[in-house]
Amino acid sequence: MNWTDERVEKLKKLWSEGLSASQIAAQLGGVSRNAVIGKVHRLCLPGRAKAGGTTATARAKRPAPAAPRTASNTFASRMAAPRAATRTTGAAVMKEEVEIDAIEQREEAPASNVVVPMSRRLGLTQLTDRTCKWPIGDPMKEEFHFCGNDSPDTSPYCTFHAKLAYQPSAERRRAR
Repeated sequence: MNWTDERVEKLKKLWSEGLSASQIAAQLGGVSRNAVIGKVHRLCLPGRAKAGGTTATARAKRPAPAAPRTASNTFASRMAAPRAATRTTGAAVMKEEVEIDAIEQREEAPASNVVVPMSRRLGLTQLTDRTCKWPIGDPMKEEFHFCGNDSPDTSPYCTFHAKLAYQPSAERRRAR
């Protein structure tokens, strides 16, 4: 099947009207849905939103990112101005104003009583069954080493690094 100028123009017209690639293929005849998609990409025709306009409106309804931290470790509360979002439904393009909710202010308490143990700075060949195998630094750099502190029988890490390595699943979910 050859793409003649008139078939390309019809493809462009049907694409701009919002028809799907399958519908365009059926109207053109003798061409598959994938051939239509390929030609659309080669022509660099603009993409369209998915059915229901989920891409533009979902992006517009997300809350604004949090403000940078201040010296007192609080997040600033701010209200974003309403902004216009466009979405495509079939051949119709709709523009709507979407309000973004304010971000609530919350305090982040610094962790108290955090004591980071001094590492013994052991190399790989110096590790034993009773030493902490927590890697420290970049393995590609010369100053890379392992913690090397004493570890309990059941763990490859010292008590401090075991708390970092083995977190309860509920805490991991909360941190996300």
